[in-house]
Amino acid sequence: MRHNNSGFTLIEIAIVLVIIGLLLGGVLKGQELITQAKIKNVINDFNGVATAVYAYQDRYKSLPGDDPSAGTRWAATGAAGTSGSGSGALIGTYSTATAAKGTNETPWFWQDLRLAGLISGDPTSTANPLNAVGGIVGAQSSTGGLLGFSTSTLIVCSGSLPAKIAESVDAQLDDGKPNSGSVRAMVETAPPAATALTAGGVAAAYVDDGKNLYVVCKSI
Repeated sequence: MRHNNSGFTLIEIAIVLVIIGLLLGGVLKGQELITQAKIKNVINDFNGVATAVYAYQDRYKSLPGDDPSAGTRWAATGAAGTSGSGSGALIGTYSTATAAKGTNETPWFWQDLRLAGLISGDPTSTANPLNAVGGIVGAQSSTGGLLGFSTSTLIVCSGSLPAKIAESVDAQLDDGKPNSGSVRAMVETAPPAATALTAGGVAAAYVDDGKNLYVVCKSI
């Protein structure tokens, strides 16, 4: 009696392996495209904020957030706004949620730019925008030489960035090193919460260990 053994031929197995390979290649390529899109978005954030700040200073002769005439200016247009101290520096930390004149002016930075129509968003809101990975984007002055920047330099920071994205952003905007140039970074200690910047906290190198997230800051 003849028995028919059913099973895959070598050709069928080869075809299946080719299909699996193509699918895996497509997935990996898709992930790479997504990562590149996030890198581009983060870079656009830095460039867009810098452009908005320069435009605001050119138009109103003040730093957004620190603008001493913001309250009366926006009140005249029927909008809500609050005047800064006019110190010439953006007082507070980049992730501060509660604004206070002379103490924490950084939330007004975003509201002033929104009220001026220089960035998108609710003009009544002082909330920090988020970057492409959900991290906080914020601005502050580098009081005390934070991350090695010159004192009183205005810096814009983008948090919770994976090492690959952080290093690529640094390389495209500056020198690719977290401890030198106009772009600097430190390891985020408790993501997704924002990490306070320190003078000596700058990272020595970007380490892609699958765990490290970075807050990357650029001087403008």
